[in-house]
Amino acid sequence: MATSVVWFKRDLRIDDHRPLARAAARGAVVALYVHEPSLLASAEFDPAHFAFIDDCLAALDDQLRRRGIPLTLRTGELPQVLDALHRQTAFDALWSHEETGNRITFDRDLAVGRWCRANGVAWTEIAQTGVVRRLKSRDGWARRWTQRMSEPVAEAPQRMAGPAGLDHGRRLAAEDIGLARSSRPDAQRGGEPEAHATLAGFLAVRGVDYRRGMSSPVTAFERCSRLSPHLAWGSISMRRVAQAAAARAREVRALRAAGDEVDARWAASLHSFQGRLRWHCHFMQKLEDEPRIEFENFARACDGLRDALPPRPGSEAAARLLAWQQGETGYPMVDACMHALARCGWINFRMRAMLVSFASHHLWLHWRHTAPFLARAFLDFEPGIHYSQFQMQSGTTGINTLRIYSPAKQVLDHDPAGVFIRAELPALARVPARHLAEPHAMPLSVQREAGCIVGKDYPMPVVDHATAYREARERIASVRRRADARAEADMIQQRHGSRRSGLPPTARTPRPAGAAARQASLFGDALDDGHEALANAP
Repeated sequence: MATSVVWFKRDLRIDDHRPLARAAARGAVVALYVHEPSLLASAEFDPAHFAFIDDCLAALDDQLRRRGIPLTLRTGELPQVLDALHRQTAFDALWSHEETGNRITFDRDLAVGRWCRANGVAWTEIAQTGVVRRLKSRDGWARRWTQRMSEPVAEAPQRMAGPAGLDHGRRLAAEDIGLARSSRPDAQRGGEPEAHATLAGFLAVRGVDYRRGMSSPVTAFERCSRLSPHLAWGSISMRRVAQAAAARAREVRALRAAGDEVDARWAASLHSFQGRLRWHCHFMQKLEDEPRIEFENFARACDGLRDALPPRPGSEAAARLLAWQQGETGYPMVDACMHALARCGWINFRMRAMLVSFASHHLWLHWRHTAPFLARAFLDFEPGIHYSQFQMQSGTTGINTLRIYSPAKQVLDHDPAGVFIRAELPALARVPARHLAEPHAMPLSVQREAGCIVGKDYPMPVVDHATAYREARERIASVRRRADARAEADMIQQRHGSRRSGLPPTARTPRPAGAAARQASLFGDALDDGHEALANAP
């Protein structure tokens, strides 16, 4: 009987898993997951990721055993793990989903491909998102996304068999592979049942005010879908989510047409959510097409704009970076978001954009020194979305409108009563709401009354907003005015810009500054749900 290995990576489920379904149809199956030391040791990996993955593996093993086979677990590098397994089982086929990952996974996949060719193993990779491999043109991309998401969902095999006598290994604790335990006590739990329950709850109840509630950290934790970690690690498929959202939208329309009482907010919220599913893959496509953006500025005209060398220990830049990482910048909305991430690994997209904007523009730090930290902080870290978004918010894409968020304005717009800030920053618990946006401006008498002396109980601002804002705009504008920068922006727009059709409208029209700027797709708040996912949007 032919034996196939199904290699699970960021697809930790059995529902809508085409590689598993097709492998099971041809014979015996080894369902393989590998803890890869190179990934575990990368600057982007966090123990909270391991904890979420482990939840997913436990659920996956349970689902597989109900259908006749266990999950096979290994620790090691690819393709050496495959080589050892091949000696034990003589499998002739390897099945997996395509992955848009970082350079580590890209190089690993090249090595796996060479090993498969050398050993006569047929490796079949199947798309699981809207990302298109070897895409030559963005024209028609949105239509292809719709076609993929409309395809039938692959049902999980009811019964499977595996080769006899194989040691399937066991689940490992974090300390077994040299990791600390997760330090994010309120992080979401992983697993396919959790993913489906989260989706069902969002589409039935929580999503009614999605469109209005996703921008504020006061409401976003409840009103956003919270599917982003599940999409990032694959405990639910994008196709399953897209079809469920479309079905719910049809249901709402049918109920309204029949005269039933339906909350009017549902239509707009579902429309926004469905649009963000497209944006999710749109941004992943950028890394797929241009892998260098993990390391280099999208627009090479921006090279030299910020210091690409790591901040020197003891330098002012190092002090600014540390203050940002620890949530001690003196700007309450920035600090509260960092504390929330330390606690649970999630914050909504608008706040993510503010965090990156603040680090890049106010603190003038190169995104290469801040991106790995937030990759570890985000439970829903998705490489394609992460690096595309970091570059967009840092102003290094060459085509997107520059956005420099005012942390004080974010307080006034999204937490005027201080509900979120007070919960995350106890030092500000008694500060009057009118002073929460800029506590350093409080009169000393008010500071004493509130029990919060700025500079002692809460930090002074690390930089002056007005000065940093002005200098950042001037520096970036000076680059964008150059003829070479404008020419490069036109090329970037042609290769990576959205073609609008099938994607949600952008927030507002950019100020014209050359052909590229006139055409540029403004992502705006299209990933307000967090994916960073949806992380990586919903």
